[in-house]
Amino acid sequence: MASTIYRILDNAESYICRTLLALFVLLLFAQIISREVFGYSFSWSEELATYMFVWFVFFGASYAAKLYAHNRVTFQFNKMSKKAANTIEGIADLFWIAFNVYFVYLSFNFVFFKMNVFWKSQTLGIPMKYIYMILPIAFTLMTIRIIQANYLKLVKGVDVRDPEKAEVEKMIKEGRE
Repeated sequence: MASTIYRILDNAESYICRTLLALFVLLLFAQIISREVFGYSFSWSEELATYMFVWFVFFGASYAAKLYAHNRVTFQFNKMSKKAANTIEGIADLFWIAFNVYFVYLSFNFVFFKMNVFWKSQTLGIPMKYIYMILPIAFTLMTIRIIQANYLKLVKGVDVRDPEKAEVEKMIKEGRE
């Protein structure tokens, strides 16, 4: 039971991204069918799809941090020892964490203390505070995932590289043989 809960929490961003992607694609599809077939348009559907897409992007960024799959310039590490490359990547990740922590502070302060409580979305009427809450949530999750990936890489010795990059390297190696 505990391992199932841990697995769900460990892959929360993946599940949330899949759900959001499916829902906003279905919502946009329904909007297109409604408009083209029935000549009727739901005014709220495009706004909701936009907010769902924004949340999808931010949760996707957190998931990419977990997979160590954010875009990085890494060619300079090819001529370095693994230890030197890991050290430099670790220092870069510390800067990334510092930025995230500062952004969490700024976004939390904005959402909970500076945002006008009367700001509402145009067609849905949802307080914008709930839409903007993705900022402190996603950057907190991203920070946790960066720390987790570095722990796995530097302490446990687990290769946490982007799975697609590993597949490409495997195909290149097989092509040489």
